[in-house]
Amino acid sequence: MLTTKDLLALDRKLLWHPYASTRTPYPANLAASASGTRIHLADGTELIDAVSSWWCVCHGHNHPAIVEAVRRQAEKLMQIMFAGFTHKPAIHLAELLTAALPPRLNKVFFSDSGSVSVECALKMALQYQYARGERTRNRFATVRGGYHGDTIGAMSVSDPEGMHQMFEGVLGRHFFAPRPAVRFTEAWDPAAFEPMETLLERHGNEIAAVILEPVFQGANAMNFYHPEYLRMLREATRERGILLILDEVATGFGRTGKFFAMHYANITPDILCVGKGLTGGAITLAATVASEEVADAISAVPPGKFMHGPTFMANPLACAAGCASLELFNQYDWAGNVAAIEAQLRRELETLRPLENVADVRALGAVGVVELKRTPTPETVQEIVLQTGVWLRPFGNWLYTMPPFITTPAEITTIVNAMREIASRH
Repeated sequence: MLTTKDLLALDRKLLWHPYASTRTPYPANLAASASGTRIHLADGTELIDAVSSWWCVCHGHNHPAIVEAVRRQAEKLMQIMFAGFTHKPAIHLAELLTAALPPRLNKVFFSDSGSVSVECALKMALQYQYARGERTRNRFATVRGGYHGDTIGAMSVSDPEGMHQMFEGVLGRHFFAPRPAVRFTEAWDPAAFEPMETLLERHGNEIAAVILEPVFQGANAMNFYHPEYLRMLREATRERGILLILDEVATGFGRTGKFFAMHYANITPDILCVGKGLTGGAITLAATVASEEVADAISAVPPGKFMHGPTFMANPLACAAGCASLELFNQYDWAGNVAAIEAQLRRELETLRPLENVADVRALGAVGVVELKRTPTPETVQEIVLQTGVWLRPFGNWLYTMPPFITTPAEITTIVNAMREIASRH
């Protein structure tokens, strides 16, 4: 029987992990199981999952309701092509999802991941403008500091100075305004929108859509910005016949304190991207939800159909998990939990601000960020992870936590103490 050491050796020999080198890979932990807020390693070590396994495990790991929904579905239908077939889990999930959205967003296109949902949104916007005879509108606008995924189209509308710089030569050329300058907690200054207003005024006839992460810019900035920026953007795009795409893959399903971050601005986009928490983090699934106006325009002229079709689109197991996850939001006070997590993170992260290596701290919803001047090595972080029993994974100079919504106050304190340890080592 293979030991933990044997398995980790095979991992190093055969597997290529995300954002990692095969020559000098980051330390890897052998996970054996997970439940609630905890990840259980093969050697018996237990870790608090302080990042919700890349921000998606909102209800905690292996929630019994989701596990049971997947089990029941697996006994009946595990996969079927979505061209020429449909099934109850997909229909019910679309019903639950659209019930949580403004009525205008009512056409659901399922895909495999958040990045692919963004690809679908970009293609929808291009087909919409093509169908309207707006053939010059074949570019996109966004803001710096954004991140929308690792596929080609998604990279092209992510910050060009972010993690994808090496691919610049093959990416589409789009328009970038400065990142929103007014923070979420600051007083709004209308002048902060002027760069985007100027961009739209100069290039509006070339722009099919503007795409943003609402309120919270994730992997390329860890930035919380003022909702008024979104309100002004909605008005500016509507006036010019430009579509508005909101990428809620990371922000959706309660992460920022609202069910969708767009609710802070009380706006409705033309196209919405969701993923991650859609299934409670149980199985990969995403959706691109369009307005009826967008869908009808695409369907009205040749080719008369949306030109995209993932093999595992609307996978029955994933849709069953999604139904269970969305139903769970009605079964406990997730909003109260997230509000309590935010208040505690704001209070306790503030005690890290005086540290010499800390540039800033901030929090919104179940997201806490410590911006570091220097980041410890992966080996140092791994040492602290095992010492403290808290799974954290800094990204760039951002040390962050996005815990499951069921994380207890005592666990939040343990997480912050682990963040203190990492911030103190440089």
